[in-house]
Amino acid sequence: MAGDTLTLTKIPDVQTAMLIRRPLAEVFRAFADPEITTRFWFTKSTGRMTPGARLQWTWEMHGVSTNVLVKEVEEGSRILFQWNDDHPLTVEFRFTPYGQDATFVQVTESGLTGSGDEIVAHVAGSTGGFTIVLCAAKALLEQDVELNAVHDRHPSGL
Repeated sequence: MAGDTLTLTKIPDVQTAMLIRRPLAEVFRAFADPEITTRFWFTKSTGRMTPGARLQWTWEMHGVSTNVLVKEVEEGSRILFQWNDDHPLTVEFRFTPYGQDATFVQVTESGLTGSGDEIVAHVAGSTGGFTIVLCAAKALLEQDVELNAVHDRHPSGL
């Protein structure tokens, strides 16, 4: 690498994961059912994560929303959806049982486009964002604590 030049040889995917010490069915439901998801991620949803569902998720505290197209749901193991109307991205949540009462949740976001700088910035931001979501889910499901981590990531006025 010479100077400030960097060449990507492959467009990276966003990847992060977290162990949540709760049973698989409970963790899966937390991501599929907006009654629970709104306690740790977005604030409103027009419905559950079911195959073919067209949803809108809203983060009222930030004044933003996105459309979501649920592509696949494999009960207890996987949720696949697209979001971001301008540049659709694919997000996959995988749920793997771990031990007696824990679940390993893996998140992958793919389909990134743009310049190398734009892709790297998106990967960094989205990796951090999904990690915050997983930590907030972990706190809620393991300790019944609402961290408000997604809200507090971008506080108003800063």
